[in-house]
Amino acid sequence: MKILLLGAHGQLGQTFIAHGGLASRGALVAASRDGRAPEGIRGVQADLADQDALLAVLDTERPDLIVNAAAYTAVDKAEADEAMATAVNGDAPGTLGRWAGAHGALVVHYSTDYVFAGDAQSPYEPDADTGPQGAYGRSKLAGERGLEASAADHLILRTAWVYSPVGHNFLKTMLRLGAERDELKVVADQRGTPTTTALIVEGSLTAIDRCMAASDRSSLTGTYHLTASGETTWHGFADAIFDEAIVAGLLARRPVVRPIGTADFPTPARRPAYSVLDNRSFAQTFRHDLPDWRAGLHDIVHSLASP
Repeated sequence: MKILLLGAHGQLGQTFIAHGGLASRGALVAASRDGRAPEGIRGVQADLADQDALLAVLDTERPDLIVNAAAYTAVDKAEADEAMATAVNGDAPGTLGRWAGAHGALVVHYSTDYVFAGDAQSPYEPDADTGPQGAYGRSKLAGERGLEASAADHLILRTAWVYSPVGHNFLKTMLRLGAERDELKVVADQRGTPTTTALIVEGSLTAIDRCMAASDRSSLTGTYHLTASGETTWHGFADAIFDEAIVAGLLARRPVVRPIGTADFPTPARRPAYSVLDNRSFAQTFRHDLPDWRAGLHDIVHSLASP
């Protein structure tokens, strides 16, 4: 099996490569805008904003499995740059799907809680009504629809509040600020589920294995929610980060975390007030446990503390 991983330099792409699960399942090609890849993995250039170039990569590599971990993720910047966000997040998945449908490949694509309005009172199920409130969410929803409209077997895996030991994310920001300041202010009226890239990778590999082994792959394909279980606020997440960091020895002292409202921290893009996704259909369909978000946090913080 030949596997094309798009977005190899992002948080999720780096975790896929470090995990080794894709490479152990076939011939892995890692695609990024600069074409660089770790030793032992072949790298190719691919820019999801250029649909013709993307098709050329697909025609050259002819993958059996396409894992699209690439995305335009600058949520606030997208408000002023929606055309670029739409090219990467909205147009490229349809291009991947049309090629995959014509060549019998499986597409695994990642989407987001931002496709919902964020005004629910209980976790969003995969078939809940969408209603993105900003450019980023609109671009991601366009990508979902483009892939759904293609003839490809596909998995659309929505996730939320993603973080890892690498790259730019809430965990890394809190650890940096916590080391610099005695007091922080963090939004306490937005709810969601912090989800590690490790959880996403492990869940994805389970789903890929099931799909590749199925006699009727189309019976498993569709849209699922792949997040950790449980929920918290950004303020609660920050508190938990500092609790774990003190125990792990990453911080010498614990900063005070003051709760604030969304209105006290204005941003160009509107954030969903409620981003909890119902992950039960993924867990049941693929028989894969999705632990509480605190488990992933514990693992990452203690890995950062290890020499």
